[in-house]
Amino acid sequence: MIDESPEPRTRIRTIVVFSMFFVILGAVVVFAYFATFSRPVTTVILVRHAEKNIEPSNPDPDLSPAGRARAQELVHVLAEEGVNAIYATQYKRTQDTVRPLAAMLGLTVNLVDAKNTQELVNQIITVHSGQTIFVAGHNNTVPEIIAALGGGNFPVIPESEYDNLFIVTVYRSGKAKVVKLKYGSAIQATGNQGMMPP
Repeated sequence: MIDESPEPRTRIRTIVVFSMFFVILGAVVVFAYFATFSRPVTTVILVRHAEKNIEPSNPDPDLSPAGRARAQELVHVLAEEGVNAIYATQYKRTQDTVRPLAAMLGLTVNLVDAKNTQELVNQIITVHSGQTIFVAGHNNTVPEIIAALGGGNFPVIPESEYDNLFIVTVYRSGKAKVVKLKYGSAIQATGNQGMMPP
């Protein structure tokens, strides 16, 4: 005799409904996990160029011996940080600051005009999303780059300071977090550098 009571069918329907609910819930949890935690995070490491020679009549001086030593210090600091791309401005002092690290990592130094912060930021966001980028700028352009990346406002770096290192973590949402560190020697440069480009 066939049991035609609605109870077995209701029980099966309940099991199916709950099974579908848990499948959908699982899919939502997995999607939320990947949407939140697997979004590419872009890391931008910024420094001002290392110490330069004091040559008031030369707008593009070389690094001083202290500056060359600081550039070598960056190799020790950043060699294991997974740097994917390196940027410097058109001036020798920024290029020579990043050159030892670039040589050690086998990377080409990308040049960008010191006055075109937005072009640099556009390249970082579009070409290097999810990567780690190292940038050597100037005491006035480093704060500009941080602000353009969404990291807030920082003052112009004092003329005598060369040991600041900023790490800007840029999330896909557009929000950014900034950590300011010190590296190498804190010995201050001597002489009047206010007459020279930063």
